[in-house]
Amino acid sequence: MGRLIQRKRVTRVIRAPEGEDTASHRTKLDSLAVEEPLELRVGGESFSVTMRTPGNDFELAAGFMVSEGLVAAAEQLRGLRYCSGEDEFGNQTYNVIDVGLDPLAAKAALSGKRNVTTTSACGICGTTSIDAVEKTLPAAGASSELRISAEQLLDLPDALRDSQALFSKTGGVHAAGLFSAAGELLCLREDVGRHNAVDKVVGWGLMEDRLPLRGTALQVSGRASFELVQKAALAGVELLSAVGAPSSLAVDLADRAGITLAGFSRGKTINVYTHPERIMDLDAEDEAQPPVGQGSAAAARDPERRVNAPV
Repeated sequence: MGRLIQRKRVTRVIRAPEGEDTASHRTKLDSLAVEEPLELRVGGESFSVTMRTPGNDFELAAGFMVSEGLVAAAEQLRGLRYCSGEDEFGNQTYNVIDVGLDPLAAKAALSGKRNVTTTSACGICGTTSIDAVEKTLPAAGASSELRISAEQLLDLPDALRDSQALFSKTGGVHAAGLFSAAGELLCLREDVGRHNAVDKVVGWGLMEDRLPLRGTALQVSGRASFELVQKAALAGVELLSAVGAPSSLAVDLADRAGITLAGFSRGKTINVYTHPERIMDLDAEDEAQPPVGQGSAAAARDPERRVNAPV
C-alpha cells in the first residue's frame, strides 16, 4: 500500500471477564490510513490546501477543479505536475501539485481562490456563502439517461464494500464508487476525506474525458451532505446513494439540481428523497405518506424504524 498505510504501536485494553475487576491489556501494531496535506497551485500560485490520503492525487486535483466550478471538460485541464515539497530530510513528499488550466479558468481560479486548509471532514470550508457553492450548478430538468432497478440500487453498498481494499486494512477511510445502471463498477476511490474520495472519482471522469457523467450512479460510504450533492451535480451524476443519512440542505439541493438522492441504504431497505422516477419497479400509485419528520417520536428515536419508515 506504500504511503497509504502507516503502522503504529497501540495499547489494546480488554474488559475484565465477568466476576473479575481488572482489565487486561497488550501492545500491538495497528494499520492506520495516512493523512497528509496536499497544496494545490494554479499557474504557480497557491489556490487551496486539502488534507487527504496520498494516492490518485492528480485525479483529486482535477476533481477539485470540477467541484469548484472551474472546469467542466477535459480540454480545460492543461496539465498536472508535482512541484516543490520536501520533508526535513530533503525527500520529495509529492504534497504539492501545480494545476494547468486554460486562461479563462485560471483567471477565475485566482480571482476567487480560497487560500484555506480544507480538512478531511469538510469540502467547502472557506467558501464565503452557499450562493458561491451553488455558482455553476447545471440547470435542473436536464435530460436523464439513467434508469436503474431497485434491486441494482440496493446492491450498490455491498459492491462498494467488496472493493474497499484500504478500508479492509485500516477501517479508517471513506469510499466513493461510480456505477453504471447495470451495477458495473466503473471507478472506486478511497480517502480519509469523503469529499476527497468523490473528487478523485470525478477527476477520473474528467481525465478519461467522460464528463458529464450522465447515466451513472454514485455510491458513497458515509452520509450525504450538501457538498457531496454539489460535487455530484457539477460532474453530471444523476443519482447519489449514501449508506448514511442526508442532510436537509442536501435534499433541497438534490431536488433543485434534478438529482435522485437516496440514503440509509442498508441492503434490504433504502430511502429515496428526491426524483424517484429514475428507479424502476416503483409503484407510482403508492399511497401518499406523511412528510419526512412528521412520523412518530419512537420512529425518530429508533434508527432501524427510521430506515424502514416510508418517505
